[in-house]
Amino acid sequence: MSMMSEFKEFIAKGNVMDLAVGVIIGGAFGKIVDSLVNDVIMPPVGMILGGIDFSNMHLVIKAGADGARDFPTVAAAQEAGAVTLNYGNFINNAITFLILAFVIFQIVRAYNKMRSAMEKPKVEEEAAPAGPTQEELLTEIRDLLKKA
Repeated sequence: MSMMSEFKEFIAKGNVMDLAVGVIIGGAFGKIVDSLVNDVIMPPVGMILGGIDFSNMHLVIKAGADGARDFPTVAAAQEAGAVTLNYGNFINNAITFLILAFVIFQIVRAYNKMRSAMEKPKVEEEAAPAGPTQEELLTEIRDLLKKA
């Protein structure tokens, strides 16, 4: 079998299409969760914590070209040539991951429940009636021989 025909067979399998659809939907879902964290969850959390904008939380590791070390935003620090440790972005990404992992867990959990509900319960086969034991058979043969 040539490589091209193997490739065609591989592509034609349903699993590849399922995987492709999953990747595309997963990418779109990731953007939704990212927006949920950055646009819906983090602004109120930042407000509760005193007006903190997590996306701009950073630590200057190396000063900018003009020697400045205090910048209001990460973009301003990078524009000045400063090297920054952007821990606010890490916090946002960690929260995004936790939400995404929780949602995926819920989806898998619901899928497993649905699949187990759809499976027919296994009907236990009735145990075959126990036949006579070897001793009972021998006793019966003995009794028949005595009568004969």
